[in-house]
Amino acid sequence: MARDKVDVPAGLWSRCDSCGHMLYEKEVEEALYVCPECGHHRRIDARTRLKQLVDPDTFEEFDRDLRSTDPLKFKDRMPYRDRLKRERDKTGEVDAVVVGRAFIRGRGVILGVMNPSFIMASMGAVVGEKITRAIERAIEENLPLVIVTASGGARMQEGMVSLVQMAKTSAALACLHEAGGLYIVVATDPTTAGVAASFASLGDVILAEPKAMIGFAGPRVIANTINAELPEGFQRTEFMQEHGFVDRIVQRPDLRREIARIIDYCGK
Repeated sequence: MARDKVDVPAGLWSRCDSCGHMLYEKEVEEALYVCPECGHHRRIDARTRLKQLVDPDTFEEFDRDLRSTDPLKFKDRMPYRDRLKRERDKTGEVDAVVVGRAFIRGRGVILGVMNPSFIMASMGAVVGEKITRAIERAIEENLPLVIVTASGGARMQEGMVSLVQMAKTSAALACLHEAGGLYIVVATDPTTAGVAASFASLGDVILAEPKAMIGFAGPRVIANTINAELPEGFQRTEFMQEHGFVDRIVQRPDLRREIARIIDYCGK
């Protein structure tokens, strides 16, 4: 299935990359960027997600100014420092996750939202540090932790510094578990690689939007590696729920209500 671009179109009309229908953008925006014809959930940036998810004027951001360095002096098509500057200028964000304190239908939470508009929300040192600090705040303030995941995985430009964030975030979540905290994951398209193999898979409850890609290696890589045809819908949300990875598939308009219900059910 073709996927929409991350950035929400600015024009009056756009074509759904899933069903091909021409859509009036105002109508799509009112539907939370879900196609009214086929139900395809577009990728959205972190600030759009926050507006949809939290109660108005309740989000209090923290750790906004943490910045990635260039430990390897990495260069591919451009130097890593130049890539970071380009992404910051394009998105207005410092890095690929936004964290803070908020209310969702009146329930206080510590919230992290990954931003697929920023180097496909790849996880470098800053993403790992901000997620870890959010976990630690959830423990300190005895609040539920909600993380909306969307990532292409570890950020190769930071090498091993990026990979150790998997262990770092997982260790912090072990402390949250020992403290009796509640951790809710909302997996969105795509949740893959190092993020899928660390904090995205460790939720007490894992919710996911319909038809999101969730997995470690991509299906084409797996198919070519094992030289076999993969099952239909492999690594999509519905497949992952059938095989026990996802607890519940939730349409985007229903996420606020579902998160609040889980918090109430768990007594948090």
